[in-house]
Amino acid sequence: MNTLNASGLVSLFAQNDGDAVGAGLLAGLAAYIAVVFVIFIITAIGKWKVFEKAGQPGWAAIIPLYDFYVTTQIAKKEILWFILFLVGIFCFPISIVAVVAIVVVNLEVATKFGKGAGYGLGLSFLPFIFYPLLGFGDARYSGGKKKRASDVDEDDNW
Repeated sequence: MNTLNASGLVSLFAQNDGDAVGAGLLAGLAAYIAVVFVIFIITAIGKWKVFEKAGQPGWAAIIPLYDFYVTTQIAKKEILWFILFLVGIFCFPISIVAVVAIVVVNLEVATKFGKGAGYGLGLSFLPFIFYPLLGFGDARYSGGKKKRASDVDEDDNW
């Protein structure tokens, strides 16, 4: 019976040149990139349809960063929300700001299409599911105008 002691285990690993480990890591990385790419494509297709429903150019869905700018326009949110998104993306320590901006804008996009807050959260955290559902579903865009302080009726100030 041949037992493997600690020194035998070390010599066993010393003979391995790491090719199998490297190949495994490369295969895992390739699979990860493929999954991310598929999620991007599904989300972009859904956003394309949503953008067209809202009267925006569909191709904007495939341009990184610009797609969120257009999403902000669809939501009728101020440019500040897009700027907060950019700050959060490029300044990692305050990236929570980007998450907040994404959630606020997507909640408003959901509202503009007659959907509730749960749908807005779905657009924020599962966009590859909810944007295609919104884009290919029967929801209609009811954008309307932004409400400004100057748009308030005198009767509303009681």
